[in-house]
Amino acid sequence: MMHIWTVANQKGGVGKTTTAVTLAGMLAQQGKRTLLVDLDPQGSLTSYFSYNPDDIEDSVYNLFASGPSTSNVISALHPTLCDNLWLLPSSVVLATLDKEIGTHPGMGLVLKKSLGRLENRFDFILLDCTPVLGILMINALAACEKLLIPVQTEFLALKGLERMYHTLDMVQHSQKSVPSKCIVPTMYDQRTRASVDSLHTLRARYGNEVWREKIPVDTKFRDASKLGKPLSYLHPRARGVLAYEQLLQDLAA
Repeated sequence: MMHIWTVANQKGGVGKTTTAVTLAGMLAQQGKRTLLVDLDPQGSLTSYFSYNPDDIEDSVYNLFASGPSTSNVISALHPTLCDNLWLLPSSVVLATLDKEIGTHPGMGLVLKKSLGRLENRFDFILLDCTPVLGILMINALAACEKLLIPVQTEFLALKGLERMYHTLDMVQHSQKSVPSKCIVPTMYDQRTRASVDSLHTLRARYGNEVWREKIPVDTKFRDASKLGKPLSYLHPRARGVLAYEQLLQDLAA
């Protein structure tokens, strides 16, 4: 059975790409056939694996331009430097999707239908979502069974989470199935009052939907991005890696 998880938040810089890359890398190391999908026109995930979203030819955009019934999703799959780990990259032209086709009927299920054709190729698919509410986010929410919401432990990020929940309320009114939610506190620094207070507020407001642990600040994540591999391949005992290992165990439980 193939599992699809979406990583999303309507605020940038909260650790969405780091969360998607790290969890996908760990799954690949476990022998799981894993696909990362970059749904952000800025293409941070695509650039992470040394592909250029400015000039890439086969990308997520192809799925929307031709539609799920005619698109060749297989041709848009790109290898990474890691065994069992593949990428469906972004392209800068994704930024034009809402203007081009956002109002066309049935476009909210393009991704779900396209990824459904990969059932026999992958065990896990992780979607790294744009922070902008539009056709890409709607597709990501419709396609997944599990929604991970990374939230930086600072108060401005909590406002982004409020917007994300408002979006979920709107989207879920039009969907038959609702993904399970897991709020993931990120960039936690126990030395700062802001981090400690923000985490307390997060747990008080959202209760059991907040993961029981937190992802600490770890500068090694930046080092890993320069080398185009998930951190678990380079520093398997890094504190950030150990935290994501616990998250993955909890998600799989």
